[in-house]
Amino acid sequence: KEEWMRAYDEINDFEKLLTDDHYIIGKFFYHISKEEQLKRFKDREKNPLKRWKITDEDWRNREKWDEYVEAMEDMFEKTSKPNAKWHIIESNDKLYARVKTLKIIISFIEDYFLEHGIELPSYYYEMKEDIEVLQDVGVKE
Repeated sequence: KEEWMRAYDEINDFEKLLTDDHYIIGKFFYHISKEEQLKRFKDREKNPLKRWKITDEDWRNREKWDEYVEAMEDMFEKTSKPNAKWHIIESNDKLYARVKTLKIIISFIEDYFLEHGIELPSYYYEMKEDIEVLQDVGVKE
């Protein structure tokens, strides 16, 4: 636990150095339910082209689900700072997760530009319309 605390401090310090130099940091955690993980594991075992993605270690680690959740929550709490926040993305639906991630990245850029008085490029508004179209076809927050 002491090593983790030191690591968290190092992560926070490093991210602060980056954001002080105007880097934009986005931290994403793609969360799936325990049931979805089991489904994906079983699907991978059945598919010869994806079987390589699943190992005995994955199954052993799955047995420690609750311990991993506790560790993740601790990590989020200790390393989510105003300059480098965690974004936990519900990822049972892969399309939803991808669109949600892109929307967050776009908001990072929008916020940075607005904070620094930088005019958004003209194509930005077209891109924004495309995202709204995606929402209209069923990709909702």
